[in-house]
Amino acid sequence: MHRTIFTTPLVNTLLRGVSLTFLRLSGWKVEGSLPDAQRRCVLIAAPHTSNWDLPYTLMVSFALRLNPHWMGKQQIFRFPFGALMRWLGGIAVNRSQANNLVAASAEALTTADSDWQLIVPPEGTRSKTRYWKTGFYWIAHTAQLPIVMAYMDYERKLAGLGPVFQPSGDIEADMVKIKQFYAQFKGKNAQQFDTA
Repeated sequence: MHRTIFTTPLVNTLLRGVSLTFLRLSGWKVEGSLPDAQRRCVLIAAPHTSNWDLPYTLMVSFALRLNPHWMGKQQIFRFPFGALMRWLGGIAVNRSQANNLVAASAEALTTADSDWQLIVPPEGTRSKTRYWKTGFYWIAHTAQLPIVMAYMDYERKLAGLGPVFQPSGDIEADMVKIKQFYAQFKGKNAQQFDTA
């Protein structure tokens, strides 16, 4: 996998300090930690309702000493921002093509030469959506890796890592449990987040 802002030594140290300072001064509290046994996992990123989620997610990732990669629509990887987005941990996704994204993502996770986390927003968009996409679930299930439930609550200025969830293969039952956990959180545009 390519070098990112999280694996560039001096930059990582400097931006971790900046992130911790900014989050503290702006009133945000960061909770949780990633257990050593789960250093390679799928992170749910929810609620995802605003463009502000990306910079906050990056700062929280520095605070928690994560090595995340995230999926974004192909358009944001166009010139002149493509190289920057990839350095920030981005992986371009072409939403218009039917491809085997689940298998490719699972393989990337299991064959990576270092521990890293794949961040996937289950809504798949910042707009209001009633149904969550299930790619995050099947990536974790295929790779036989856990899902870590990461959250960002703008109302309480609270972000962090919640429970570790091992997919059972019964997606309907598992999604009920996952959505129950996320029902307590409010995105920046809270009316756009639906866990029903």
